[in-house]
Amino acid sequence: MAEDGEEKLLATVQHIVQTLGRTDTMTEDILKVFSNYDGRLTLDKLYATRTAVAAAGVGGAGERSMPASPPMPPPPAAPSAAAGVPPVTSLERTVRTLDRQISQFVTMDRLIWADSADADAFLEAVDDLIGTVQELDAVGTNRGLLDRADELLSRCMARLEDEFRALIERPDDAAPQVPGGFGSDDSEEEDYDADDGYGDEPIPIAKPVTDFDVVIDALPPGSVSDVHQIARRMVDAGFGRECAEAYAAARRGFIDESVARLGIRSRTVDEVHSSPWEELEFDIARWIPAFKMVFRILIPSERRLCDRVFEGLAPYGDLAFVAAVRTQALQLISFGDAVAAASRAPERLFRVIDMYEAVRDLLPDLDPVFSDPYSAALRAEVSAVCSTLGSSIKGIFMELENLIRRDPARVAVPGGGIHPITRYVMNYLRAACGSRQTLEEVMEGDLGAVGAAAIAIDPDRPTSSLAVHIAWIMDVLHKNLEIKSKIYRDPPLASIFLMNNGKYIIHKVNDSELGILLGDEWMKQMMSRVRRWSMEYQRGAWAKVLSVLQTGGPGVGSISTKAMLQKMRMFDGYLEEICAVQSDWVIADEQLRADVKAAIADSVMPAYTGLITKLKSSPEAARDLFIKYTPEDVEARIQHLFEGVSK
Repeated sequence: MAEDGEEKLLATVQHIVQTLGRTDTMTEDILKVFSNYDGRLTLDKLYATRTAVAAAGVGGAGERSMPASPPMPPPPAAPSAAAGVPPVTSLERTVRTLDRQISQFVTMDRLIWADSADADAFLEAVDDLIGTVQELDAVGTNRGLLDRADELLSRCMARLEDEFRALIERPDDAAPQVPGGFGSDDSEEEDYDADDGYGDEPIPIAKPVTDFDVVIDALPPGSVSDVHQIARRMVDAGFGRECAEAYAAARRGFIDESVARLGIRSRTVDEVHSSPWEELEFDIARWIPAFKMVFRILIPSERRLCDRVFEGLAPYGDLAFVAAVRTQALQLISFGDAVAAASRAPERLFRVIDMYEAVRDLLPDLDPVFSDPYSAALRAEVSAVCSTLGSSIKGIFMELENLIRRDPARVAVPGGGIHPITRYVMNYLRAACGSRQTLEEVMEGDLGAVGAAAIAIDPDRPTSSLAVHIAWIMDVLHKNLEIKSKIYRDPPLASIFLMNNGKYIIHKVNDSELGILLGDEWMKQMMSRVRRWSMEYQRGAWAKVLSVLQTGGPGVGSISTKAMLQKMRMFDGYLEEICAVQSDWVIADEQLRADVKAAIADSVMPAYTGLITKLKSSPEAARDLFIKYTPEDVEARIQHLFEGVSK
């Protein structure tokens, strides 16, 4: 009796199903309702009865058939009761159910993640679908069902990718406040470029940052957790590369905008090479803090975010990171390369040194950021631009030598003063030694060495590569000055010219680290040259004066009175001639000027005083003696020399 009651119940259910189940989905829903209503109505029994009824309706003779309805797929254990009715597996039912559930989400016209319950339900359905696809792939007996599940999975991934990008790009969650201006809209934190000919819209420029111990939290923790959940599903489904590309596309806009707010614009190599130095120098002044900001704050923060989003999902986090930062990183690097390859005019040295130091100092910090195989190439690019800038520094020093050699000997400096090339070279080298540590590093060939201990500077090391290079430049300058001295037709004035320039060189060397680099021996040689030039001046300018003052010996009778009177008149003429000619000559260094005057007085005054004494003691000369210049007058005239103005 129990069995008859169960059969009647099953028959009644099937009649209801056939009457109301107009579609497969409706039929399946009705069967599930009955299976939950009564324990005797299991899905297996319902599917088996459904199959038997369908078979009787097709070929059963003399049996009454229930109203026709769409065939129901049987459960895996129920065999087909008649030829032509395919079995329905549990996987098929699962795919149909997931299709219905997922379709509700993928067709939403709002963000699924706007409602956390929807997001959880969608992720649960995605997890079920991924498991189903993997099971179908493992079984491999129903290619059509697998293709259908794969197509559904692709729709899921497309929607997940949209949600993923939307969560990352959401403005209210992706505008971090950073000292100096990333994501800040506060007008007090920004300057604006005037129109520079590259566009009508002013570019907001972030203020410089000096504290690089900053991390940008570009997404709040909740959003990071959400995008991580999405990333995990996409990787599990075999869409890891697409997820990485979606991340990079979503973050690239933020990075581009951040770099633009630092005042950096893309420049081609040709543009860099053709730009006037004043304009390029301005660009370099912006590039240096921007480079530090990007590689010390922006890129490490992007690495941190990537590691959190793709935690446990290697290598897709590495791929996403490189794809997100590569464009802007290479833009900054290419500018450094272009500057290094541009003109090596000496005035560019100091800006190139600044660029080199900016790159060199951050190299150690890049090792943990670019540690994976995918970003190692970017680390190598930064190291390469450091080497290129170092080579440019060497090239600029070589160009300085060429500039000195090419400086023409056309016009003599008035009064034998200091030549402009001397001032330029010495002030240039003195300023360059302010970056002695960097120059030592570059000249030693240790490009890219890091930290203050990279080159151990020896205070008594005049044989370092930098010292040798500077000594060579000094030798080139010395030879150039000797060539220029030959322009002067008056040899004593040529000696004054060499003295002035030599003394100026000594002063600049003593007043800077050039003295340490060139060493005591070089300094002794230079001072010896100045003394030699001083002696040459005295011989050339005062030799005939000293010769005319010679009286032949200490005795009065050694020379006639008439001859002594003649010598007196000749001396007066020579003195007037020398003072007239040399009244515009100049010795710039006060101490050197005093020393030369003292040397002249020491050689002239005793001889002149002796001549006057002899004449005064001669009876023949006493009545006709006329002394035009007293010793005091001669001393005064000597003291008026080398002031640079007529006295």
